Amino acid sequence: MRRRPFPSEHGRPAFGPWARGGFGDFPPGPGGPGHRHRHGRPGGRRGKRGDVRAAILALLSEQPRHGYEIIREIGERSGGFWKPSPGSVYPTLQMLADEGLVISKDESGKKLFELTESGRAAAEQQDAVPPWEQIAHDVDPVEVNLRKAGATLAAAVAQVMHAGSEAQQARTVDVLNEARRTIYGILGEADDTAPGTASAEDAE
Repeated sequence: MRRRPFPSEHGRPAFGPWARGGFGDFPPGPGGPGHRHRHGRPGGRRGKRGDVRAAILALLSEQPRHGYEIIREIGERSGGFWKPSPGSVYPTLQMLADEGLVISKDESGKKLFELTESGRAAAEQQDAVPPWEQIAHDVDPVEVNLRKAGATLAAAVAQVMHAGSEAQQARTVDVLNEARRTIYGILGEADDTAPGTASAEDAE
């Protein structure tokens, strides 16, 4: 008999072709499926197989959580570099339930998941380093700094929108437009740091 999946908190199927986010751990990059950045790295960052399971066990060992809380916590704790989709989290929760490691109960119409005694034992046997920390450790520091800079810029813009005068908002628009043009200009430049690229000094 075909097993029914856990429903999502919003009453939609938690996984399958109707679930948001697709079947992978990350949404496709701006170029669609298979999109790759200039240096050949994939557009999204995926954990190793089994990381979703390990992350769920680690988070539920702290306290019971809803499915969407698990997704949010992984995203926040990895610094935004890893955010599993419902299409990977909910099937893993179902698998853990089938193994007797997780149970669920209804709470105000939503599924609340918690570990059984066997689940706690399995969580204690895992690697001491949580999978989201392993993902964050493997990220290029330049990429981390870029993400932080973008986040702080967005926060500053939000502050101007909330508290700035009309003149200050207009000036901010000019600054952002100029920043956008500058960034696109950077993308159009030759990357002297690419492997095999000689610098101007080396050519002399």
